[in-house]
Amino acid sequence: MTEPVIQVRDLSKCYQIRSTVPKPYHSLREDLVDGFKGLLRGQWGQTASEDFWALKDISFDVHQGEVVGIIGRNGAGKSTLLKILSRIVRPTSGEAIIRGRVGSLLEVGTGFHPELTGRENIFMNGAILGMKRAEIVRKFDEIVAFAEVEKFLDTPVKFYSSGMYVRLAFAVAAHLEPEILIVDEVLAVGDAQFQKKCLGKMENVSRKEGKTVLFVSHQMSMISSLCQRVILLELGSITISGSPSDAILSYYDSESKSSLAYVDFTKRSQKVGDNYAQLLECYIKNSKDELVSDIDIEEEIKIGIRYKILSNLEDSLFSTYPQININTSRSELAFISMPPNYLLKSLGVGEYIAECILPSNFFNSETYFVDVGLATCQTKVIVHFYQSGVMSFHVSEIIEKTLYTTRNGFANHIPGVVRPQLNWEIKEVG
Repeated sequence: MTEPVIQVRDLSKCYQIRSTVPKPYHSLREDLVDGFKGLLRGQWGQTASEDFWALKDISFDVHQGEVVGIIGRNGAGKSTLLKILSRIVRPTSGEAIIRGRVGSLLEVGTGFHPELTGRENIFMNGAILGMKRAEIVRKFDEIVAFAEVEKFLDTPVKFYSSGMYVRLAFAVAAHLEPEILIVDEVLAVGDAQFQKKCLGKMENVSRKEGKTVLFVSHQMSMISSLCQRVILLELGSITISGSPSDAILSYYDSESKSSLAYVDFTKRSQKVGDNYAQLLECYIKNSKDELVSDIDIEEEIKIGIRYKILSNLEDSLFSTYPQININTSRSELAFISMPPNYLLKSLGVGEYIAECILPSNFFNSETYFVDVGLATCQTKVIVHFYQSGVMSFHVSEIIEKTLYTTRNGFANHIPGVVRPQLNWEIKEVG
């Protein structure tokens, strides 16, 4: 059997967190004297340090051609692991053996010089990867076509939007022939069409070209559809390494219920949306207006999207419509829903809430994932934001309640994406 292309053995990374220790009361004169003394010593005030283990004794192998997802809550150690594998950060202990050329896309702007043009950055990145100029020239047109930045190719990248940055960065990382492609959460910045394009490219480089892909994302539908194996990190340790469905279900079991049913996008460093509309928050609530992620099968729920319209459309005939997609844990699309025509209209500048009511006795006993988006449409559709797998809810039934009533003895999961209670009539003929 061939050696793994990535071997991680007992890998740990410790950071020292320093904080200023409050001093007892001093006069202003004493504080100024102590401050100047501190400057001379290269310090200001008294500090204390605390060890923070971002990773703690993790081990795993990745073989050629594998697509491995890495998931976990914020602070679990995902980004630290990828930076170590990309040789950006040194581990505190342990080792990570990499066999092959690595192309990394860790965060917006990584590896790009802001003063250089898109064209110059392509050649610079290729040189960093050890490619000859002739090799880069051979791939150049393909990179530009994929990134869709032809008009801005000779513009310094410091003037690029975050979406343009990501398109070009991914195109460079994926096309300059790395044996190992490492992609962090940055794809969430791109629009829905580009996300789909990137997923197709990653699938192509792994299955057809035999390249290895490490993929970090909070969007579980992407993880489920792309990855053959998933590693779940919690507090710097590996909790599970196995099938996507097992790892994803374990991830959601470990999350707090409120985090599954509510997401506040205003607290994220990268805004979700464009110059026309931004996503502010989304939520899942029951009929009592409580955030819920565990749903009784007989309970009605509503999914809400709060968003801000930032500018008026030039053509008032354009319609603005929100949308939700409901997917199963196996990445099956259950259904798509958007408001009826009489609610669709061009919206003025302001904040809006769109809510969709999901009926009781409709879903199967299953975990479902929610995509949310917003677009405008007249002659063509323009997607202003789209977040995949951003929330989830689990539907279950209390057997004692349903055994002899609505479910006729069929408890728990049965085949089918949904299992609605529909109206029937039975008539005697003759």
